[in-house]
Amino acid sequence: MGLLKDFKDFAMKGNVLDLAVAVIIGGAFQKIISSLVDNLIMPIIGLVLGDANKFSTLTVGGIKVGLFIQAIIDFLIIAFILFIMVKVLQGKKKTAPPPAPSSTDQLLMEIRDELRKK
Repeated sequence: MGLLKDFKDFAMKGNVLDLAVAVIIGGAFQKIISSLVDNLIMPIIGLVLGDANKFSTLTVGGIKVGLFIQAIIDFLIIAFILFIMVKVLQGKKKTAPPPAPSSTDQLLMEIRDELRKK
């Protein structure tokens, strides 16, 4: 029973639950980004190459280069959006100024300063 209790304690820690939520949200976010790339960005790139469907079927020697490039674009978009989100969240976290020293601390600092002068 000790092993089951230890596992339950581990699984119910805040970090593990936060990670589980992040994975689920990440999966949903990945679908949004894939839709963005598949339905907006890749057709634009395909138009530049001449055919909207030509890019995803682009192969070089049997290697599906178009799908690989699409995966790279997916990654870059996700990485950029996460970078922006982290920057915004870091900007909103204002660090509180350190509290003013208490009267006792202030008195001790003054005594210390006076002793240094001598």
